[in-house]
Amino acid sequence: MSYDIRLCNSAGETITLDHKHNLSGGTYCLGGTDECWLNVTYNYSAHFRRVFGENGIRTIYGMSGADSAPLLVAGINQLATDVADDYWEATEGNARKALCDLLALALAAPEGIWEGD
Repeated sequence: MSYDIRLCNSAGETITLDHKHNLSGGTYCLGGTDECWLNVTYNYSAHFRRVFGENGIRTIYGMSGADSAPLLVAGINQLATDVADDYWEATEGNARKALCDLLALALAAPEGIWEGD
């Protein structure tokens, strides 16, 4: 189980960037993608609920990239940096990396609106 999280334009379409990125989650595009999209495993949900409250990562849904950036930074700052070699391992560091990747997308497309699931 996972979250498919993306930044959308006013028409509800996933925003594309002028360049490709190699941010990766539970699934990813070989060679990168220009889409403001990230798949994040549900394994990190306990960490997301701890830093964002009951709604966890879904707290950013409906927010703009710009409005979510301070929230994402606050969440990042509450998590340890113990990134595991195994993406699926529910370490704070792995959850933190996912938030860092979402922050990168938020900064790349601040006008976009987060949608997910």
